[in-house]
Amino acid sequence: MLELVRPDVTRHSAWLASHREWGPGLHEDGFGLGPDDEVESAEGFAAWVSRLRSLPAARMWWIVDGDEVLGGVALRTTASPDVMRLGHVGYGIHPSARGRGIATWALGELLPRARTAGLSRLLLVCLDDNVGSISTIERHGGVLEKVVDEEHGRLRRYWIDL
Repeated sequence: MLELVRPDVTRHSAWLASHREWGPGLHEDGFGLGPDDEVESAEGFAAWVSRLRSLPAARMWWIVDGDEVLGGVALRTTASPDVMRLGHVGYGIHPSARGRGIATWALGELLPRARTAGLSRLLLVCLDDNVGSISTIERHGGVLEKVVDEEHGRLRRYWIDL
């Protein structure tokens, strides 16, 4: 059964298994992983989880099914240049779990939490060729604002009214 759970140190092994499936890099949207985060050791992982849980402008959840971490989702709650560039929501599903509707489910779970956080609309941004993300956003009422060329590719900008 799918759940959104707050990051916690008890899921270190499960999180590492999910992280390793992606391979090296910082590309797991929704995990809040930074270039200086050391997550292999228990101490480094605990420090990272503590940082995630204390972010004032973002809330993070992991998408879990039993003992398996399938991905992550982040809700950025402030109006900032980063939000205008990255969107209010970031999510990522590890490769072997894609195509099962998990991101669509997670975004649906996130919408009421965004309302509770005081947001009335959400900006979501995805690569122009990310068919899965486009489908997820549009399934939840995302309206395309525009497609823009950025240094890392063409991006689609969507708004969802809450």
